[in-house]
Amino acid sequence: MKLRKVTAASAVLLALSVTATACGGDKKDDDAGSSGGGQKITIGIKYDQPGIGQKTPQGYSGFDVDVATYVAKKLGYNADQIEWKESKSADRETMLKRGDVDFIAASYSITPERQKLVDFAGPYLLAHQDVLVRADDSSIKSPADLNNKKLCSVTGSTSAQNVKDKLAPKAQLQQYPTYSACLTGLQNKVIDALTTDDSILAGYASQSQFKGKFKLGGLKMTNENYGIGVKKGSDLKDKINKALEAMVSDGSWDAAVKKNFGPAGYKNEPAPKIGDIKS
Repeated sequence: MKLRKVTAASAVLLALSVTATACGGDKKDDDAGSSGGGQKITIGIKYDQPGIGQKTPQGYSGFDVDVATYVAKKLGYNADQIEWKESKSADRETMLKRGDVDFIAASYSITPERQKLVDFAGPYLLAHQDVLVRADDSSIKSPADLNNKKLCSVTGSTSAQNVKDKLAPKAQLQQYPTYSACLTGLQNKVIDALTTDDSILAGYASQSQFKGKFKLGGLKMTNENYGIGVKKGSDLKDKINKALEAMVSDGSWDAAVKKNFGPAGYKNEPAPKIGDIKS
């Protein structure tokens, strides 16, 4: 009788041990936010910005993708260990708070309002609000020249309204559903200029079907400090900053700029210093 009790108890302990082992084995992903080098890392990017972050049948491409891939490698992850997630502008803070992603590199401008909600590594690119015009158009050399011009931006964007409110009150605002639609209107001379961040404009203009057809105005109407967003309090911030510094020092940053923006003649700013946020 005693032997039966011992055997039964042993069986229970063995079952618990197997169950615990199985539960532990199911956890394939280490906490990337604390140590790095786990099974995978989840990174948020844009899916619809050529030259910045774009999902294509061939995979993912763009400057932000190259930066994020470099950073992930420095954190201990190979490219095949990255899980990409689309991070739309309105969803970014929520995705970081919920832990849906480990970090976000998605033309994510550092602002005081956003810094209250998430932490930022970087900046890793200083962009500016600019305009894209037809390559043969020399009539727009300053923001004031946008007066009486048809100025396009996407529906919901504040870029065009900023120009009208502060720089060219007589600009004729045109809202299109996508940047691609604006480009078609620009090409067909239905509109005169398209406005948003110069990095985004350069990415679109660098597409093969548009090469040589458009140019950037170089107006530098605002400063947009692109940072890598992480969850508030995450120790990934310091690790990412070190990775960004390494990317600049070994020449990988310049190579990524040339690769993604070069065809548009984008005159980029030098790589910004970590923590140097231009107002």
